[in-house]
This record gives sequence, C-alpha cells and structure tokens, in this order.
Amino acid sequence: MQPALDEAIGAVERDGYVVLHDVAPIGVFDAAEAAVDRLAADAPTGRNDFEGHHTVRLYNLLAKDPVFASIADNDDVVAVCQGVLGPHIQVSIILAIRILPGETAQGLHRDDGLFPLPDPHPPVVFNTMWAVDDFTAANGGTRLIPGSHRWPPGRRPGPGDRAVVAEMPRGSVLAWVGNLWHEGGANTSDRPRLGIAMNYNQAWLRQQENQYLGIPADLVAGFSERLQRLVGWDIHPPFIGNVDGRNPLRRLRGAPSRT
Repeated sequence: MQPALDEAIGAVERDGYVVLHDVAPIGVFDAAEAAVDRLAADAPTGRNDFEGHHTVRLYNLLAKDPVFASIADNDDVVAVCQGVLGPHIQVSIILAIRILPGETAQGLHRDDGLFPLPDPHPPVVFNTMWAVDDFTAANGGTRLIPGSHRWPPGRRPGPGDRAVVAEMPRGSVLAWVGNLWHEGGANTSDRPRLGIAMNYNQAWLRQQENQYLGIPADLVAGFSERLQRLVGWDIHPPFIGNVDGRNPLRRLRGAPSRT
C-alpha cells in the first residue's frame, strides 16, 4: 500500500482524505467493472439531484457478486479505517456509482450528517471510493475541501474555500473521513465514470443499508470471519447487537453454507 499505513492515517487526520495505491490487484477492478456492467443492464438513473438524474447507482452489492466481498474486506483499507475510527467498525453501505456524461455536481455535503450527533464529535464514518475508471476533473472525480473536517460547528463551505479534485488512476482508492465536505463532480466528458463507494461506520451506529435483510444469512456464512463481523454479525463491546445474550456469530455458524 502506498502511502504507508501511518502516513495514510496521518494524511486523513491532517487533510481529511488520502489516495491509496496498490491495495488490490487490477483484476479486482476488472471484475468489479464486469459485475457492474451485468447488474446495470436495465438499471435506472437517480431519483433526485443528490442521487443524480444522469447517474446509475447499484446498491446492496455484497449480495450480488463475490468480487465486492474482496473490496469490503480489503486488508489495507480496513487497516486505515480502523486507524481512524478504532477497532470496532461495520460496513455501512457498498454501492456502484456510474456518473454519466451530462451529470451536474452533486452538491457539497458531509456523510456523517445522516446521524443526529452534536458537533463536534469524534469520527464515526469512514468513506472509500474505488476508482474503476480513471477519475478526472472532467469526468466527475470526487471534489473535497481539505481540512474541512476540522471546521468549527456550524461552518459551511463558502466561495473562498479551496476545493480539490481527487484525480487518480484506475486501481486507486480515495479514502476520507465522514465529516469532510465533498461532492461528486460534474461529468463534462463524453464517457461514464465508475466508482465503487465502500463506506464504514462505528459499530454502535445503525448501518445505511440493512445488511441483515439485504444479505441472506447462508451467503454471509460463506464470508470470511472478519467480513461476517464487518457486516454486523458481531457485538460492539460490551453487548450491543447480541442475540439471546450471545455474539450473533454463534447463530450464524448454525446457518447452512451455499458451498
């Protein structure tokens, strides 16, 4: 992984984001693209300005193709996430975002704004964007406001705040903390831009996607133990998420496997 783990965590703490390289073979990105092409054959575009009227979004990817398990369970990305949030994390949402030509900018926002927590608060959300295509300023590369995760409560972006575009090659991963102001950019090019958004949160928060209904238990039974815990089949110490007073992994291990 480039940069090294401690440098990556330091960049997130300082700037709010970092671009990671060499976290997975390029074949993972190829397989993700092939899976999205198959799944998106008849997919509609977004329902509102935030989703994007010229953007295709595919949700609940862990239930739809095995390649996405390797993305959610990536050693380097999980290590950076735990370095920022701490050891107890969960998969919040994993989706494909294909921004089509003609899409406008999404609008600056913070992803931890979903949770009604008073500001300031410790980091609770960690986002990643896997670049399946090259990300450029022209094709809708993610725009970020460096350092905005350290702004005082109530401050919002203004015309004088410097934004940067995460221009990065296919095979890279953009990682940023959930209280950093950012947006999907406008696609003024003549080609789509595909990324896989893989977001994590503190394990004591509710996930954006309902992983327990979205992913059948017999499919989760075939995941690695770490991924089983990441999708929520675990407790947050001392006992949040228990089943009959026990860790839910005990219940899961009684589920039949699809192998």
